Amino acid sequence: VQLQASGGGLVQAGESLRLSCAASGPTFSRGAMAWFRQAPGKEREFVTAIRYGDTNTYYGDSVKGRFTISRDSAKNTVYLQMNGLKPEDTAHYYCAGAINRPILSNLREPTAYRHWGQGTQVTVSS
Repeated sequence: VQLQASGGGLVQAGESLRLSCAASGPTFSRGAMAWFRQAPGKEREFVTAIRYGDTNTYYGDSVKGRFTISRDSAKNTVYLQMNGLKPEDTAHYYCAGAINRPILSNLREPTAYRHWGQGTQVTVSS
């Protein structure tokens, strides 16, 4: 399984970006896909996740109301729409996939996801 993230870049505060994560190989349509991010010197942080068979989407507190995750099952692709970007959103963003559906209590843990992409850098200037 390969996860290819794209769409990162350098933007100014308040602007938007849309990240994409395309999966090749087995699909995650019965599991979950998520985005995490990691800034230099900081731990990997949960951003958002979407689970198969679950109408809800899940967000970290720092991005709630600004970021939106969506999925195109036909393209085996997950998107992260990021609006109202702030300098503190600057990080390397990783997409992750779990073939088997994680339980809700594990959804925000990196260990719930076996498959990871190389990530894409997002830099927000003030």
